[in-house]
Amino acid sequence: MANKISGSLTGLWLLLPEHLRLGTWDLLRQWTGLPGARVEPRLALQLVHEAALCSSGLRTHRSLSQKGFELAHGLPFVASDQALHDLLDAHTVAQAEALQVSLGLLRKARGDFSGRLLAIDPHRLRSYSKRQMTRYRGDEHTKPYKVTATFFCLDAETHQPVCFTVGVSSKSVAQVTPPLLALAAKILNPRDGRPLVVADTEHYTGELMEHVATHTPFDLLVPMPSSANIRKKMRALPEDAFVRQWAGFALAQKEYYFEEPRRGPYTQYIQRSGERTGAYEYKSFLATTARSEADDLTLHFPKRWHIEEFFNAHQGLGWQRAGTQNLNIRYGQMTAALLAQAAIQQFRERLGKPYAEWDAPHLAQAIFRGLDGDVRVEDDTIVVTYYNAPNAEGLRQHYQNLPAKLAQENVDPRLPWLFDFKLDFRFK
Repeated sequence: MANKISGSLTGLWLLLPEHLRLGTWDLLRQWTGLPGARVEPRLALQLVHEAALCSSGLRTHRSLSQKGFELAHGLPFVASDQALHDLLDAHTVAQAEALQVSLGLLRKARGDFSGRLLAIDPHRLRSYSKRQMTRYRGDEHTKPYKVTATFFCLDAETHQPVCFTVGVSSKSVAQVTPPLLALAAKILNPRDGRPLVVADTEHYTGELMEHVATHTPFDLLVPMPSSANIRKKMRALPEDAFVRQWAGFALAQKEYYFEEPRRGPYTQYIQRSGERTGAYEYKSFLATTARSEADDLTLHFPKRWHIEEFFNAHQGLGWQRAGTQNLNIRYGQMTAALLAQAAIQQFRERLGKPYAEWDAPHLAQAIFRGLDGDVRVEDDTIVVTYYNAPNAEGLRQHYQNLPAKLAQENVDPRLPWLFDFKLDFRFK
């Protein structure tokens, strides 16, 4: 730090104030179980910053050094693949899940989750592992390929990820969803009513419906498959079974049981579209308990698509591909990406549009990789200067005179991984 640094990765330093606000350093120390004087928490912070940069491939080919990258997490070097592999392999799946819970509780306290409506969905990452494993086939036209099965839980109202779980490709939705909802319950701890979880047809199983109804604080709503038997039963319903909601849209509600083994009763919602008898179109949904079917089908269930939008916008952080099937390593890498997403979300909120609407690779390329600047030390403060930064006035409003702004928020302005130096920014 005695020498000035000039490079194109100095934009990454804009995330450091968000780490202070979020408590990233304390979370990483908790995960490593080591004091801040050790190198391991700094190696973990490098993982978070690599995720923010949407970086992939061998580190020696990324040209991350000599641009201000390594100093941002308190190191004089860029850690090697082997060093980070050893760090991740030394920590268990349970430790990564505990880190997710701690992060989730902090985000809940900050108001990042409403906790009333959740969306869950599998996100199967193509794996390049050399192990023998079950292949996944997305559709009948695709050649089966190896995947790491990843399942996310998203707050469908705030569009923020609550938690995730990882499993081998052979695990079914009914096997993976219960631990995912258990993690979400630890984070959200719902007490006022039962939050609604919306999912796709893949979650339509009697085993899962029974588990959610009896062992979780949630309600579950899933579409039912459009089988010939289900369509026949819907068409056989009498006219007075339906309640007209508006022109061309009516709803019915009835008890439903799974057979062999018999499970239930659950609540089936039948949606009828059209005005002419004989030309009706039907869709059916299954809920663990009776609720307001009009609200659930027209207001709540359509928000399930926000989880697909989340994957499209943020999977570049580290949820796009899987190079290994070692679950210790996968959990650690993906949880580091979850920390990066939380810090980046705070950064987005301060910058506003259009930056808040950019996907993760665009934001990384334009801001974290794209700002020309230098880093120097003045007394007890690290000063980062940016030249010709976009939206300089907006950045100046939030980040210039940073120590005073953080003190007003009751946040300690010192960077513990940078020997308690303070941080400030200049925009020229």
